[in-house]
Amino acid sequence: MNWDDLKVILAISRTGTMSGAAKQLKVQHSTISRRIKSLEKQLGTNLIRRNKGAYVLTQAGSKIKQTALQVEKEIMGIDGSLLSKNDPLFGPIRVSTINSLASTILMPIFSAFSKAHPQIDLHVMVSNETVSLANREADLAIRLSNTPPENLIGKRIAGIASTVYGSSNYLNKVKSSDEKITWLGVSCCGYHITWTKESCDTVTNTFNSDDAILTLAALKQDLGVAYLFCCVGDNEPELERVYAPQPKHDLGMWLLIHPEAKYNARVLAFREFLIHELEKRKDELKGYIQ
Repeated sequence: MNWDDLKVILAISRTGTMSGAAKQLKVQHSTISRRIKSLEKQLGTNLIRRNKGAYVLTQAGSKIKQTALQVEKEIMGIDGSLLSKNDPLFGPIRVSTINSLASTILMPIFSAFSKAHPQIDLHVMVSNETVSLANREADLAIRLSNTPPENLIGKRIAGIASTVYGSSNYLNKVKSSDEKITWLGVSCCGYHITWTKESCDTVTNTFNSDDAILTLAALKQDLGVAYLFCCVGDNEPELERVYAPQPKHDLGMWLLIHPEAKYNARVLAFREFLIHELEKRKDELKGYIQ
């Protein structure tokens, strides 16, 4: 049994589908199916079964999964132990974050890092879902949370404020006509969903978005109001705050690293660079207006 076979078992156990495993391992759906059938034939037993539309491991599959997890841990440990702070800053680094951060506050930092370290290939992956750092989907993850995962090395590198924004045209129209404010239905993350439900007294919304950048575009089209990060909304001249940020809407920006990657020279370089640059922007992130 080779490592590629073990990775297939892990991917199916983590995603629950053939397509999800294929996406995680960056192979074709048919490759996953073929590897599973070949492995089951080789071992003479079923490794997966369907249960309510998803794939789960059989008892034999679960035993192989435990072995695979041990192998994965050892491989990650080898990668970490072979690298030290004195290693040259050369090669790839993969950073996962959310779209609303990557395309706004983080983009100038990504740009500056790439210029400062031209031999590092920076790959930015945008996703609202938590990636598996251990499965090599990313080297670092930048996430907004007040409850980060306990199994990863995490540092709260900044605090970020949010409040409600609308376009100046829309808000002036509401004020002059005494119309009721229209809320956009926003589902880009659990926090914005909860905050919107708490503030909006309507069950349905005439416009709905699952992406913060799309929400920003909708606000500019005078479609209503919605929560945005202050570092995003305050930099848009067409928008204005409905009210000042409230502490209950503050989130922590976390930089998450797998424990065995903590000695990677590129990871360390990016970590220190990011922390330094965000420190210079802390007032902007907290929504302080000069």
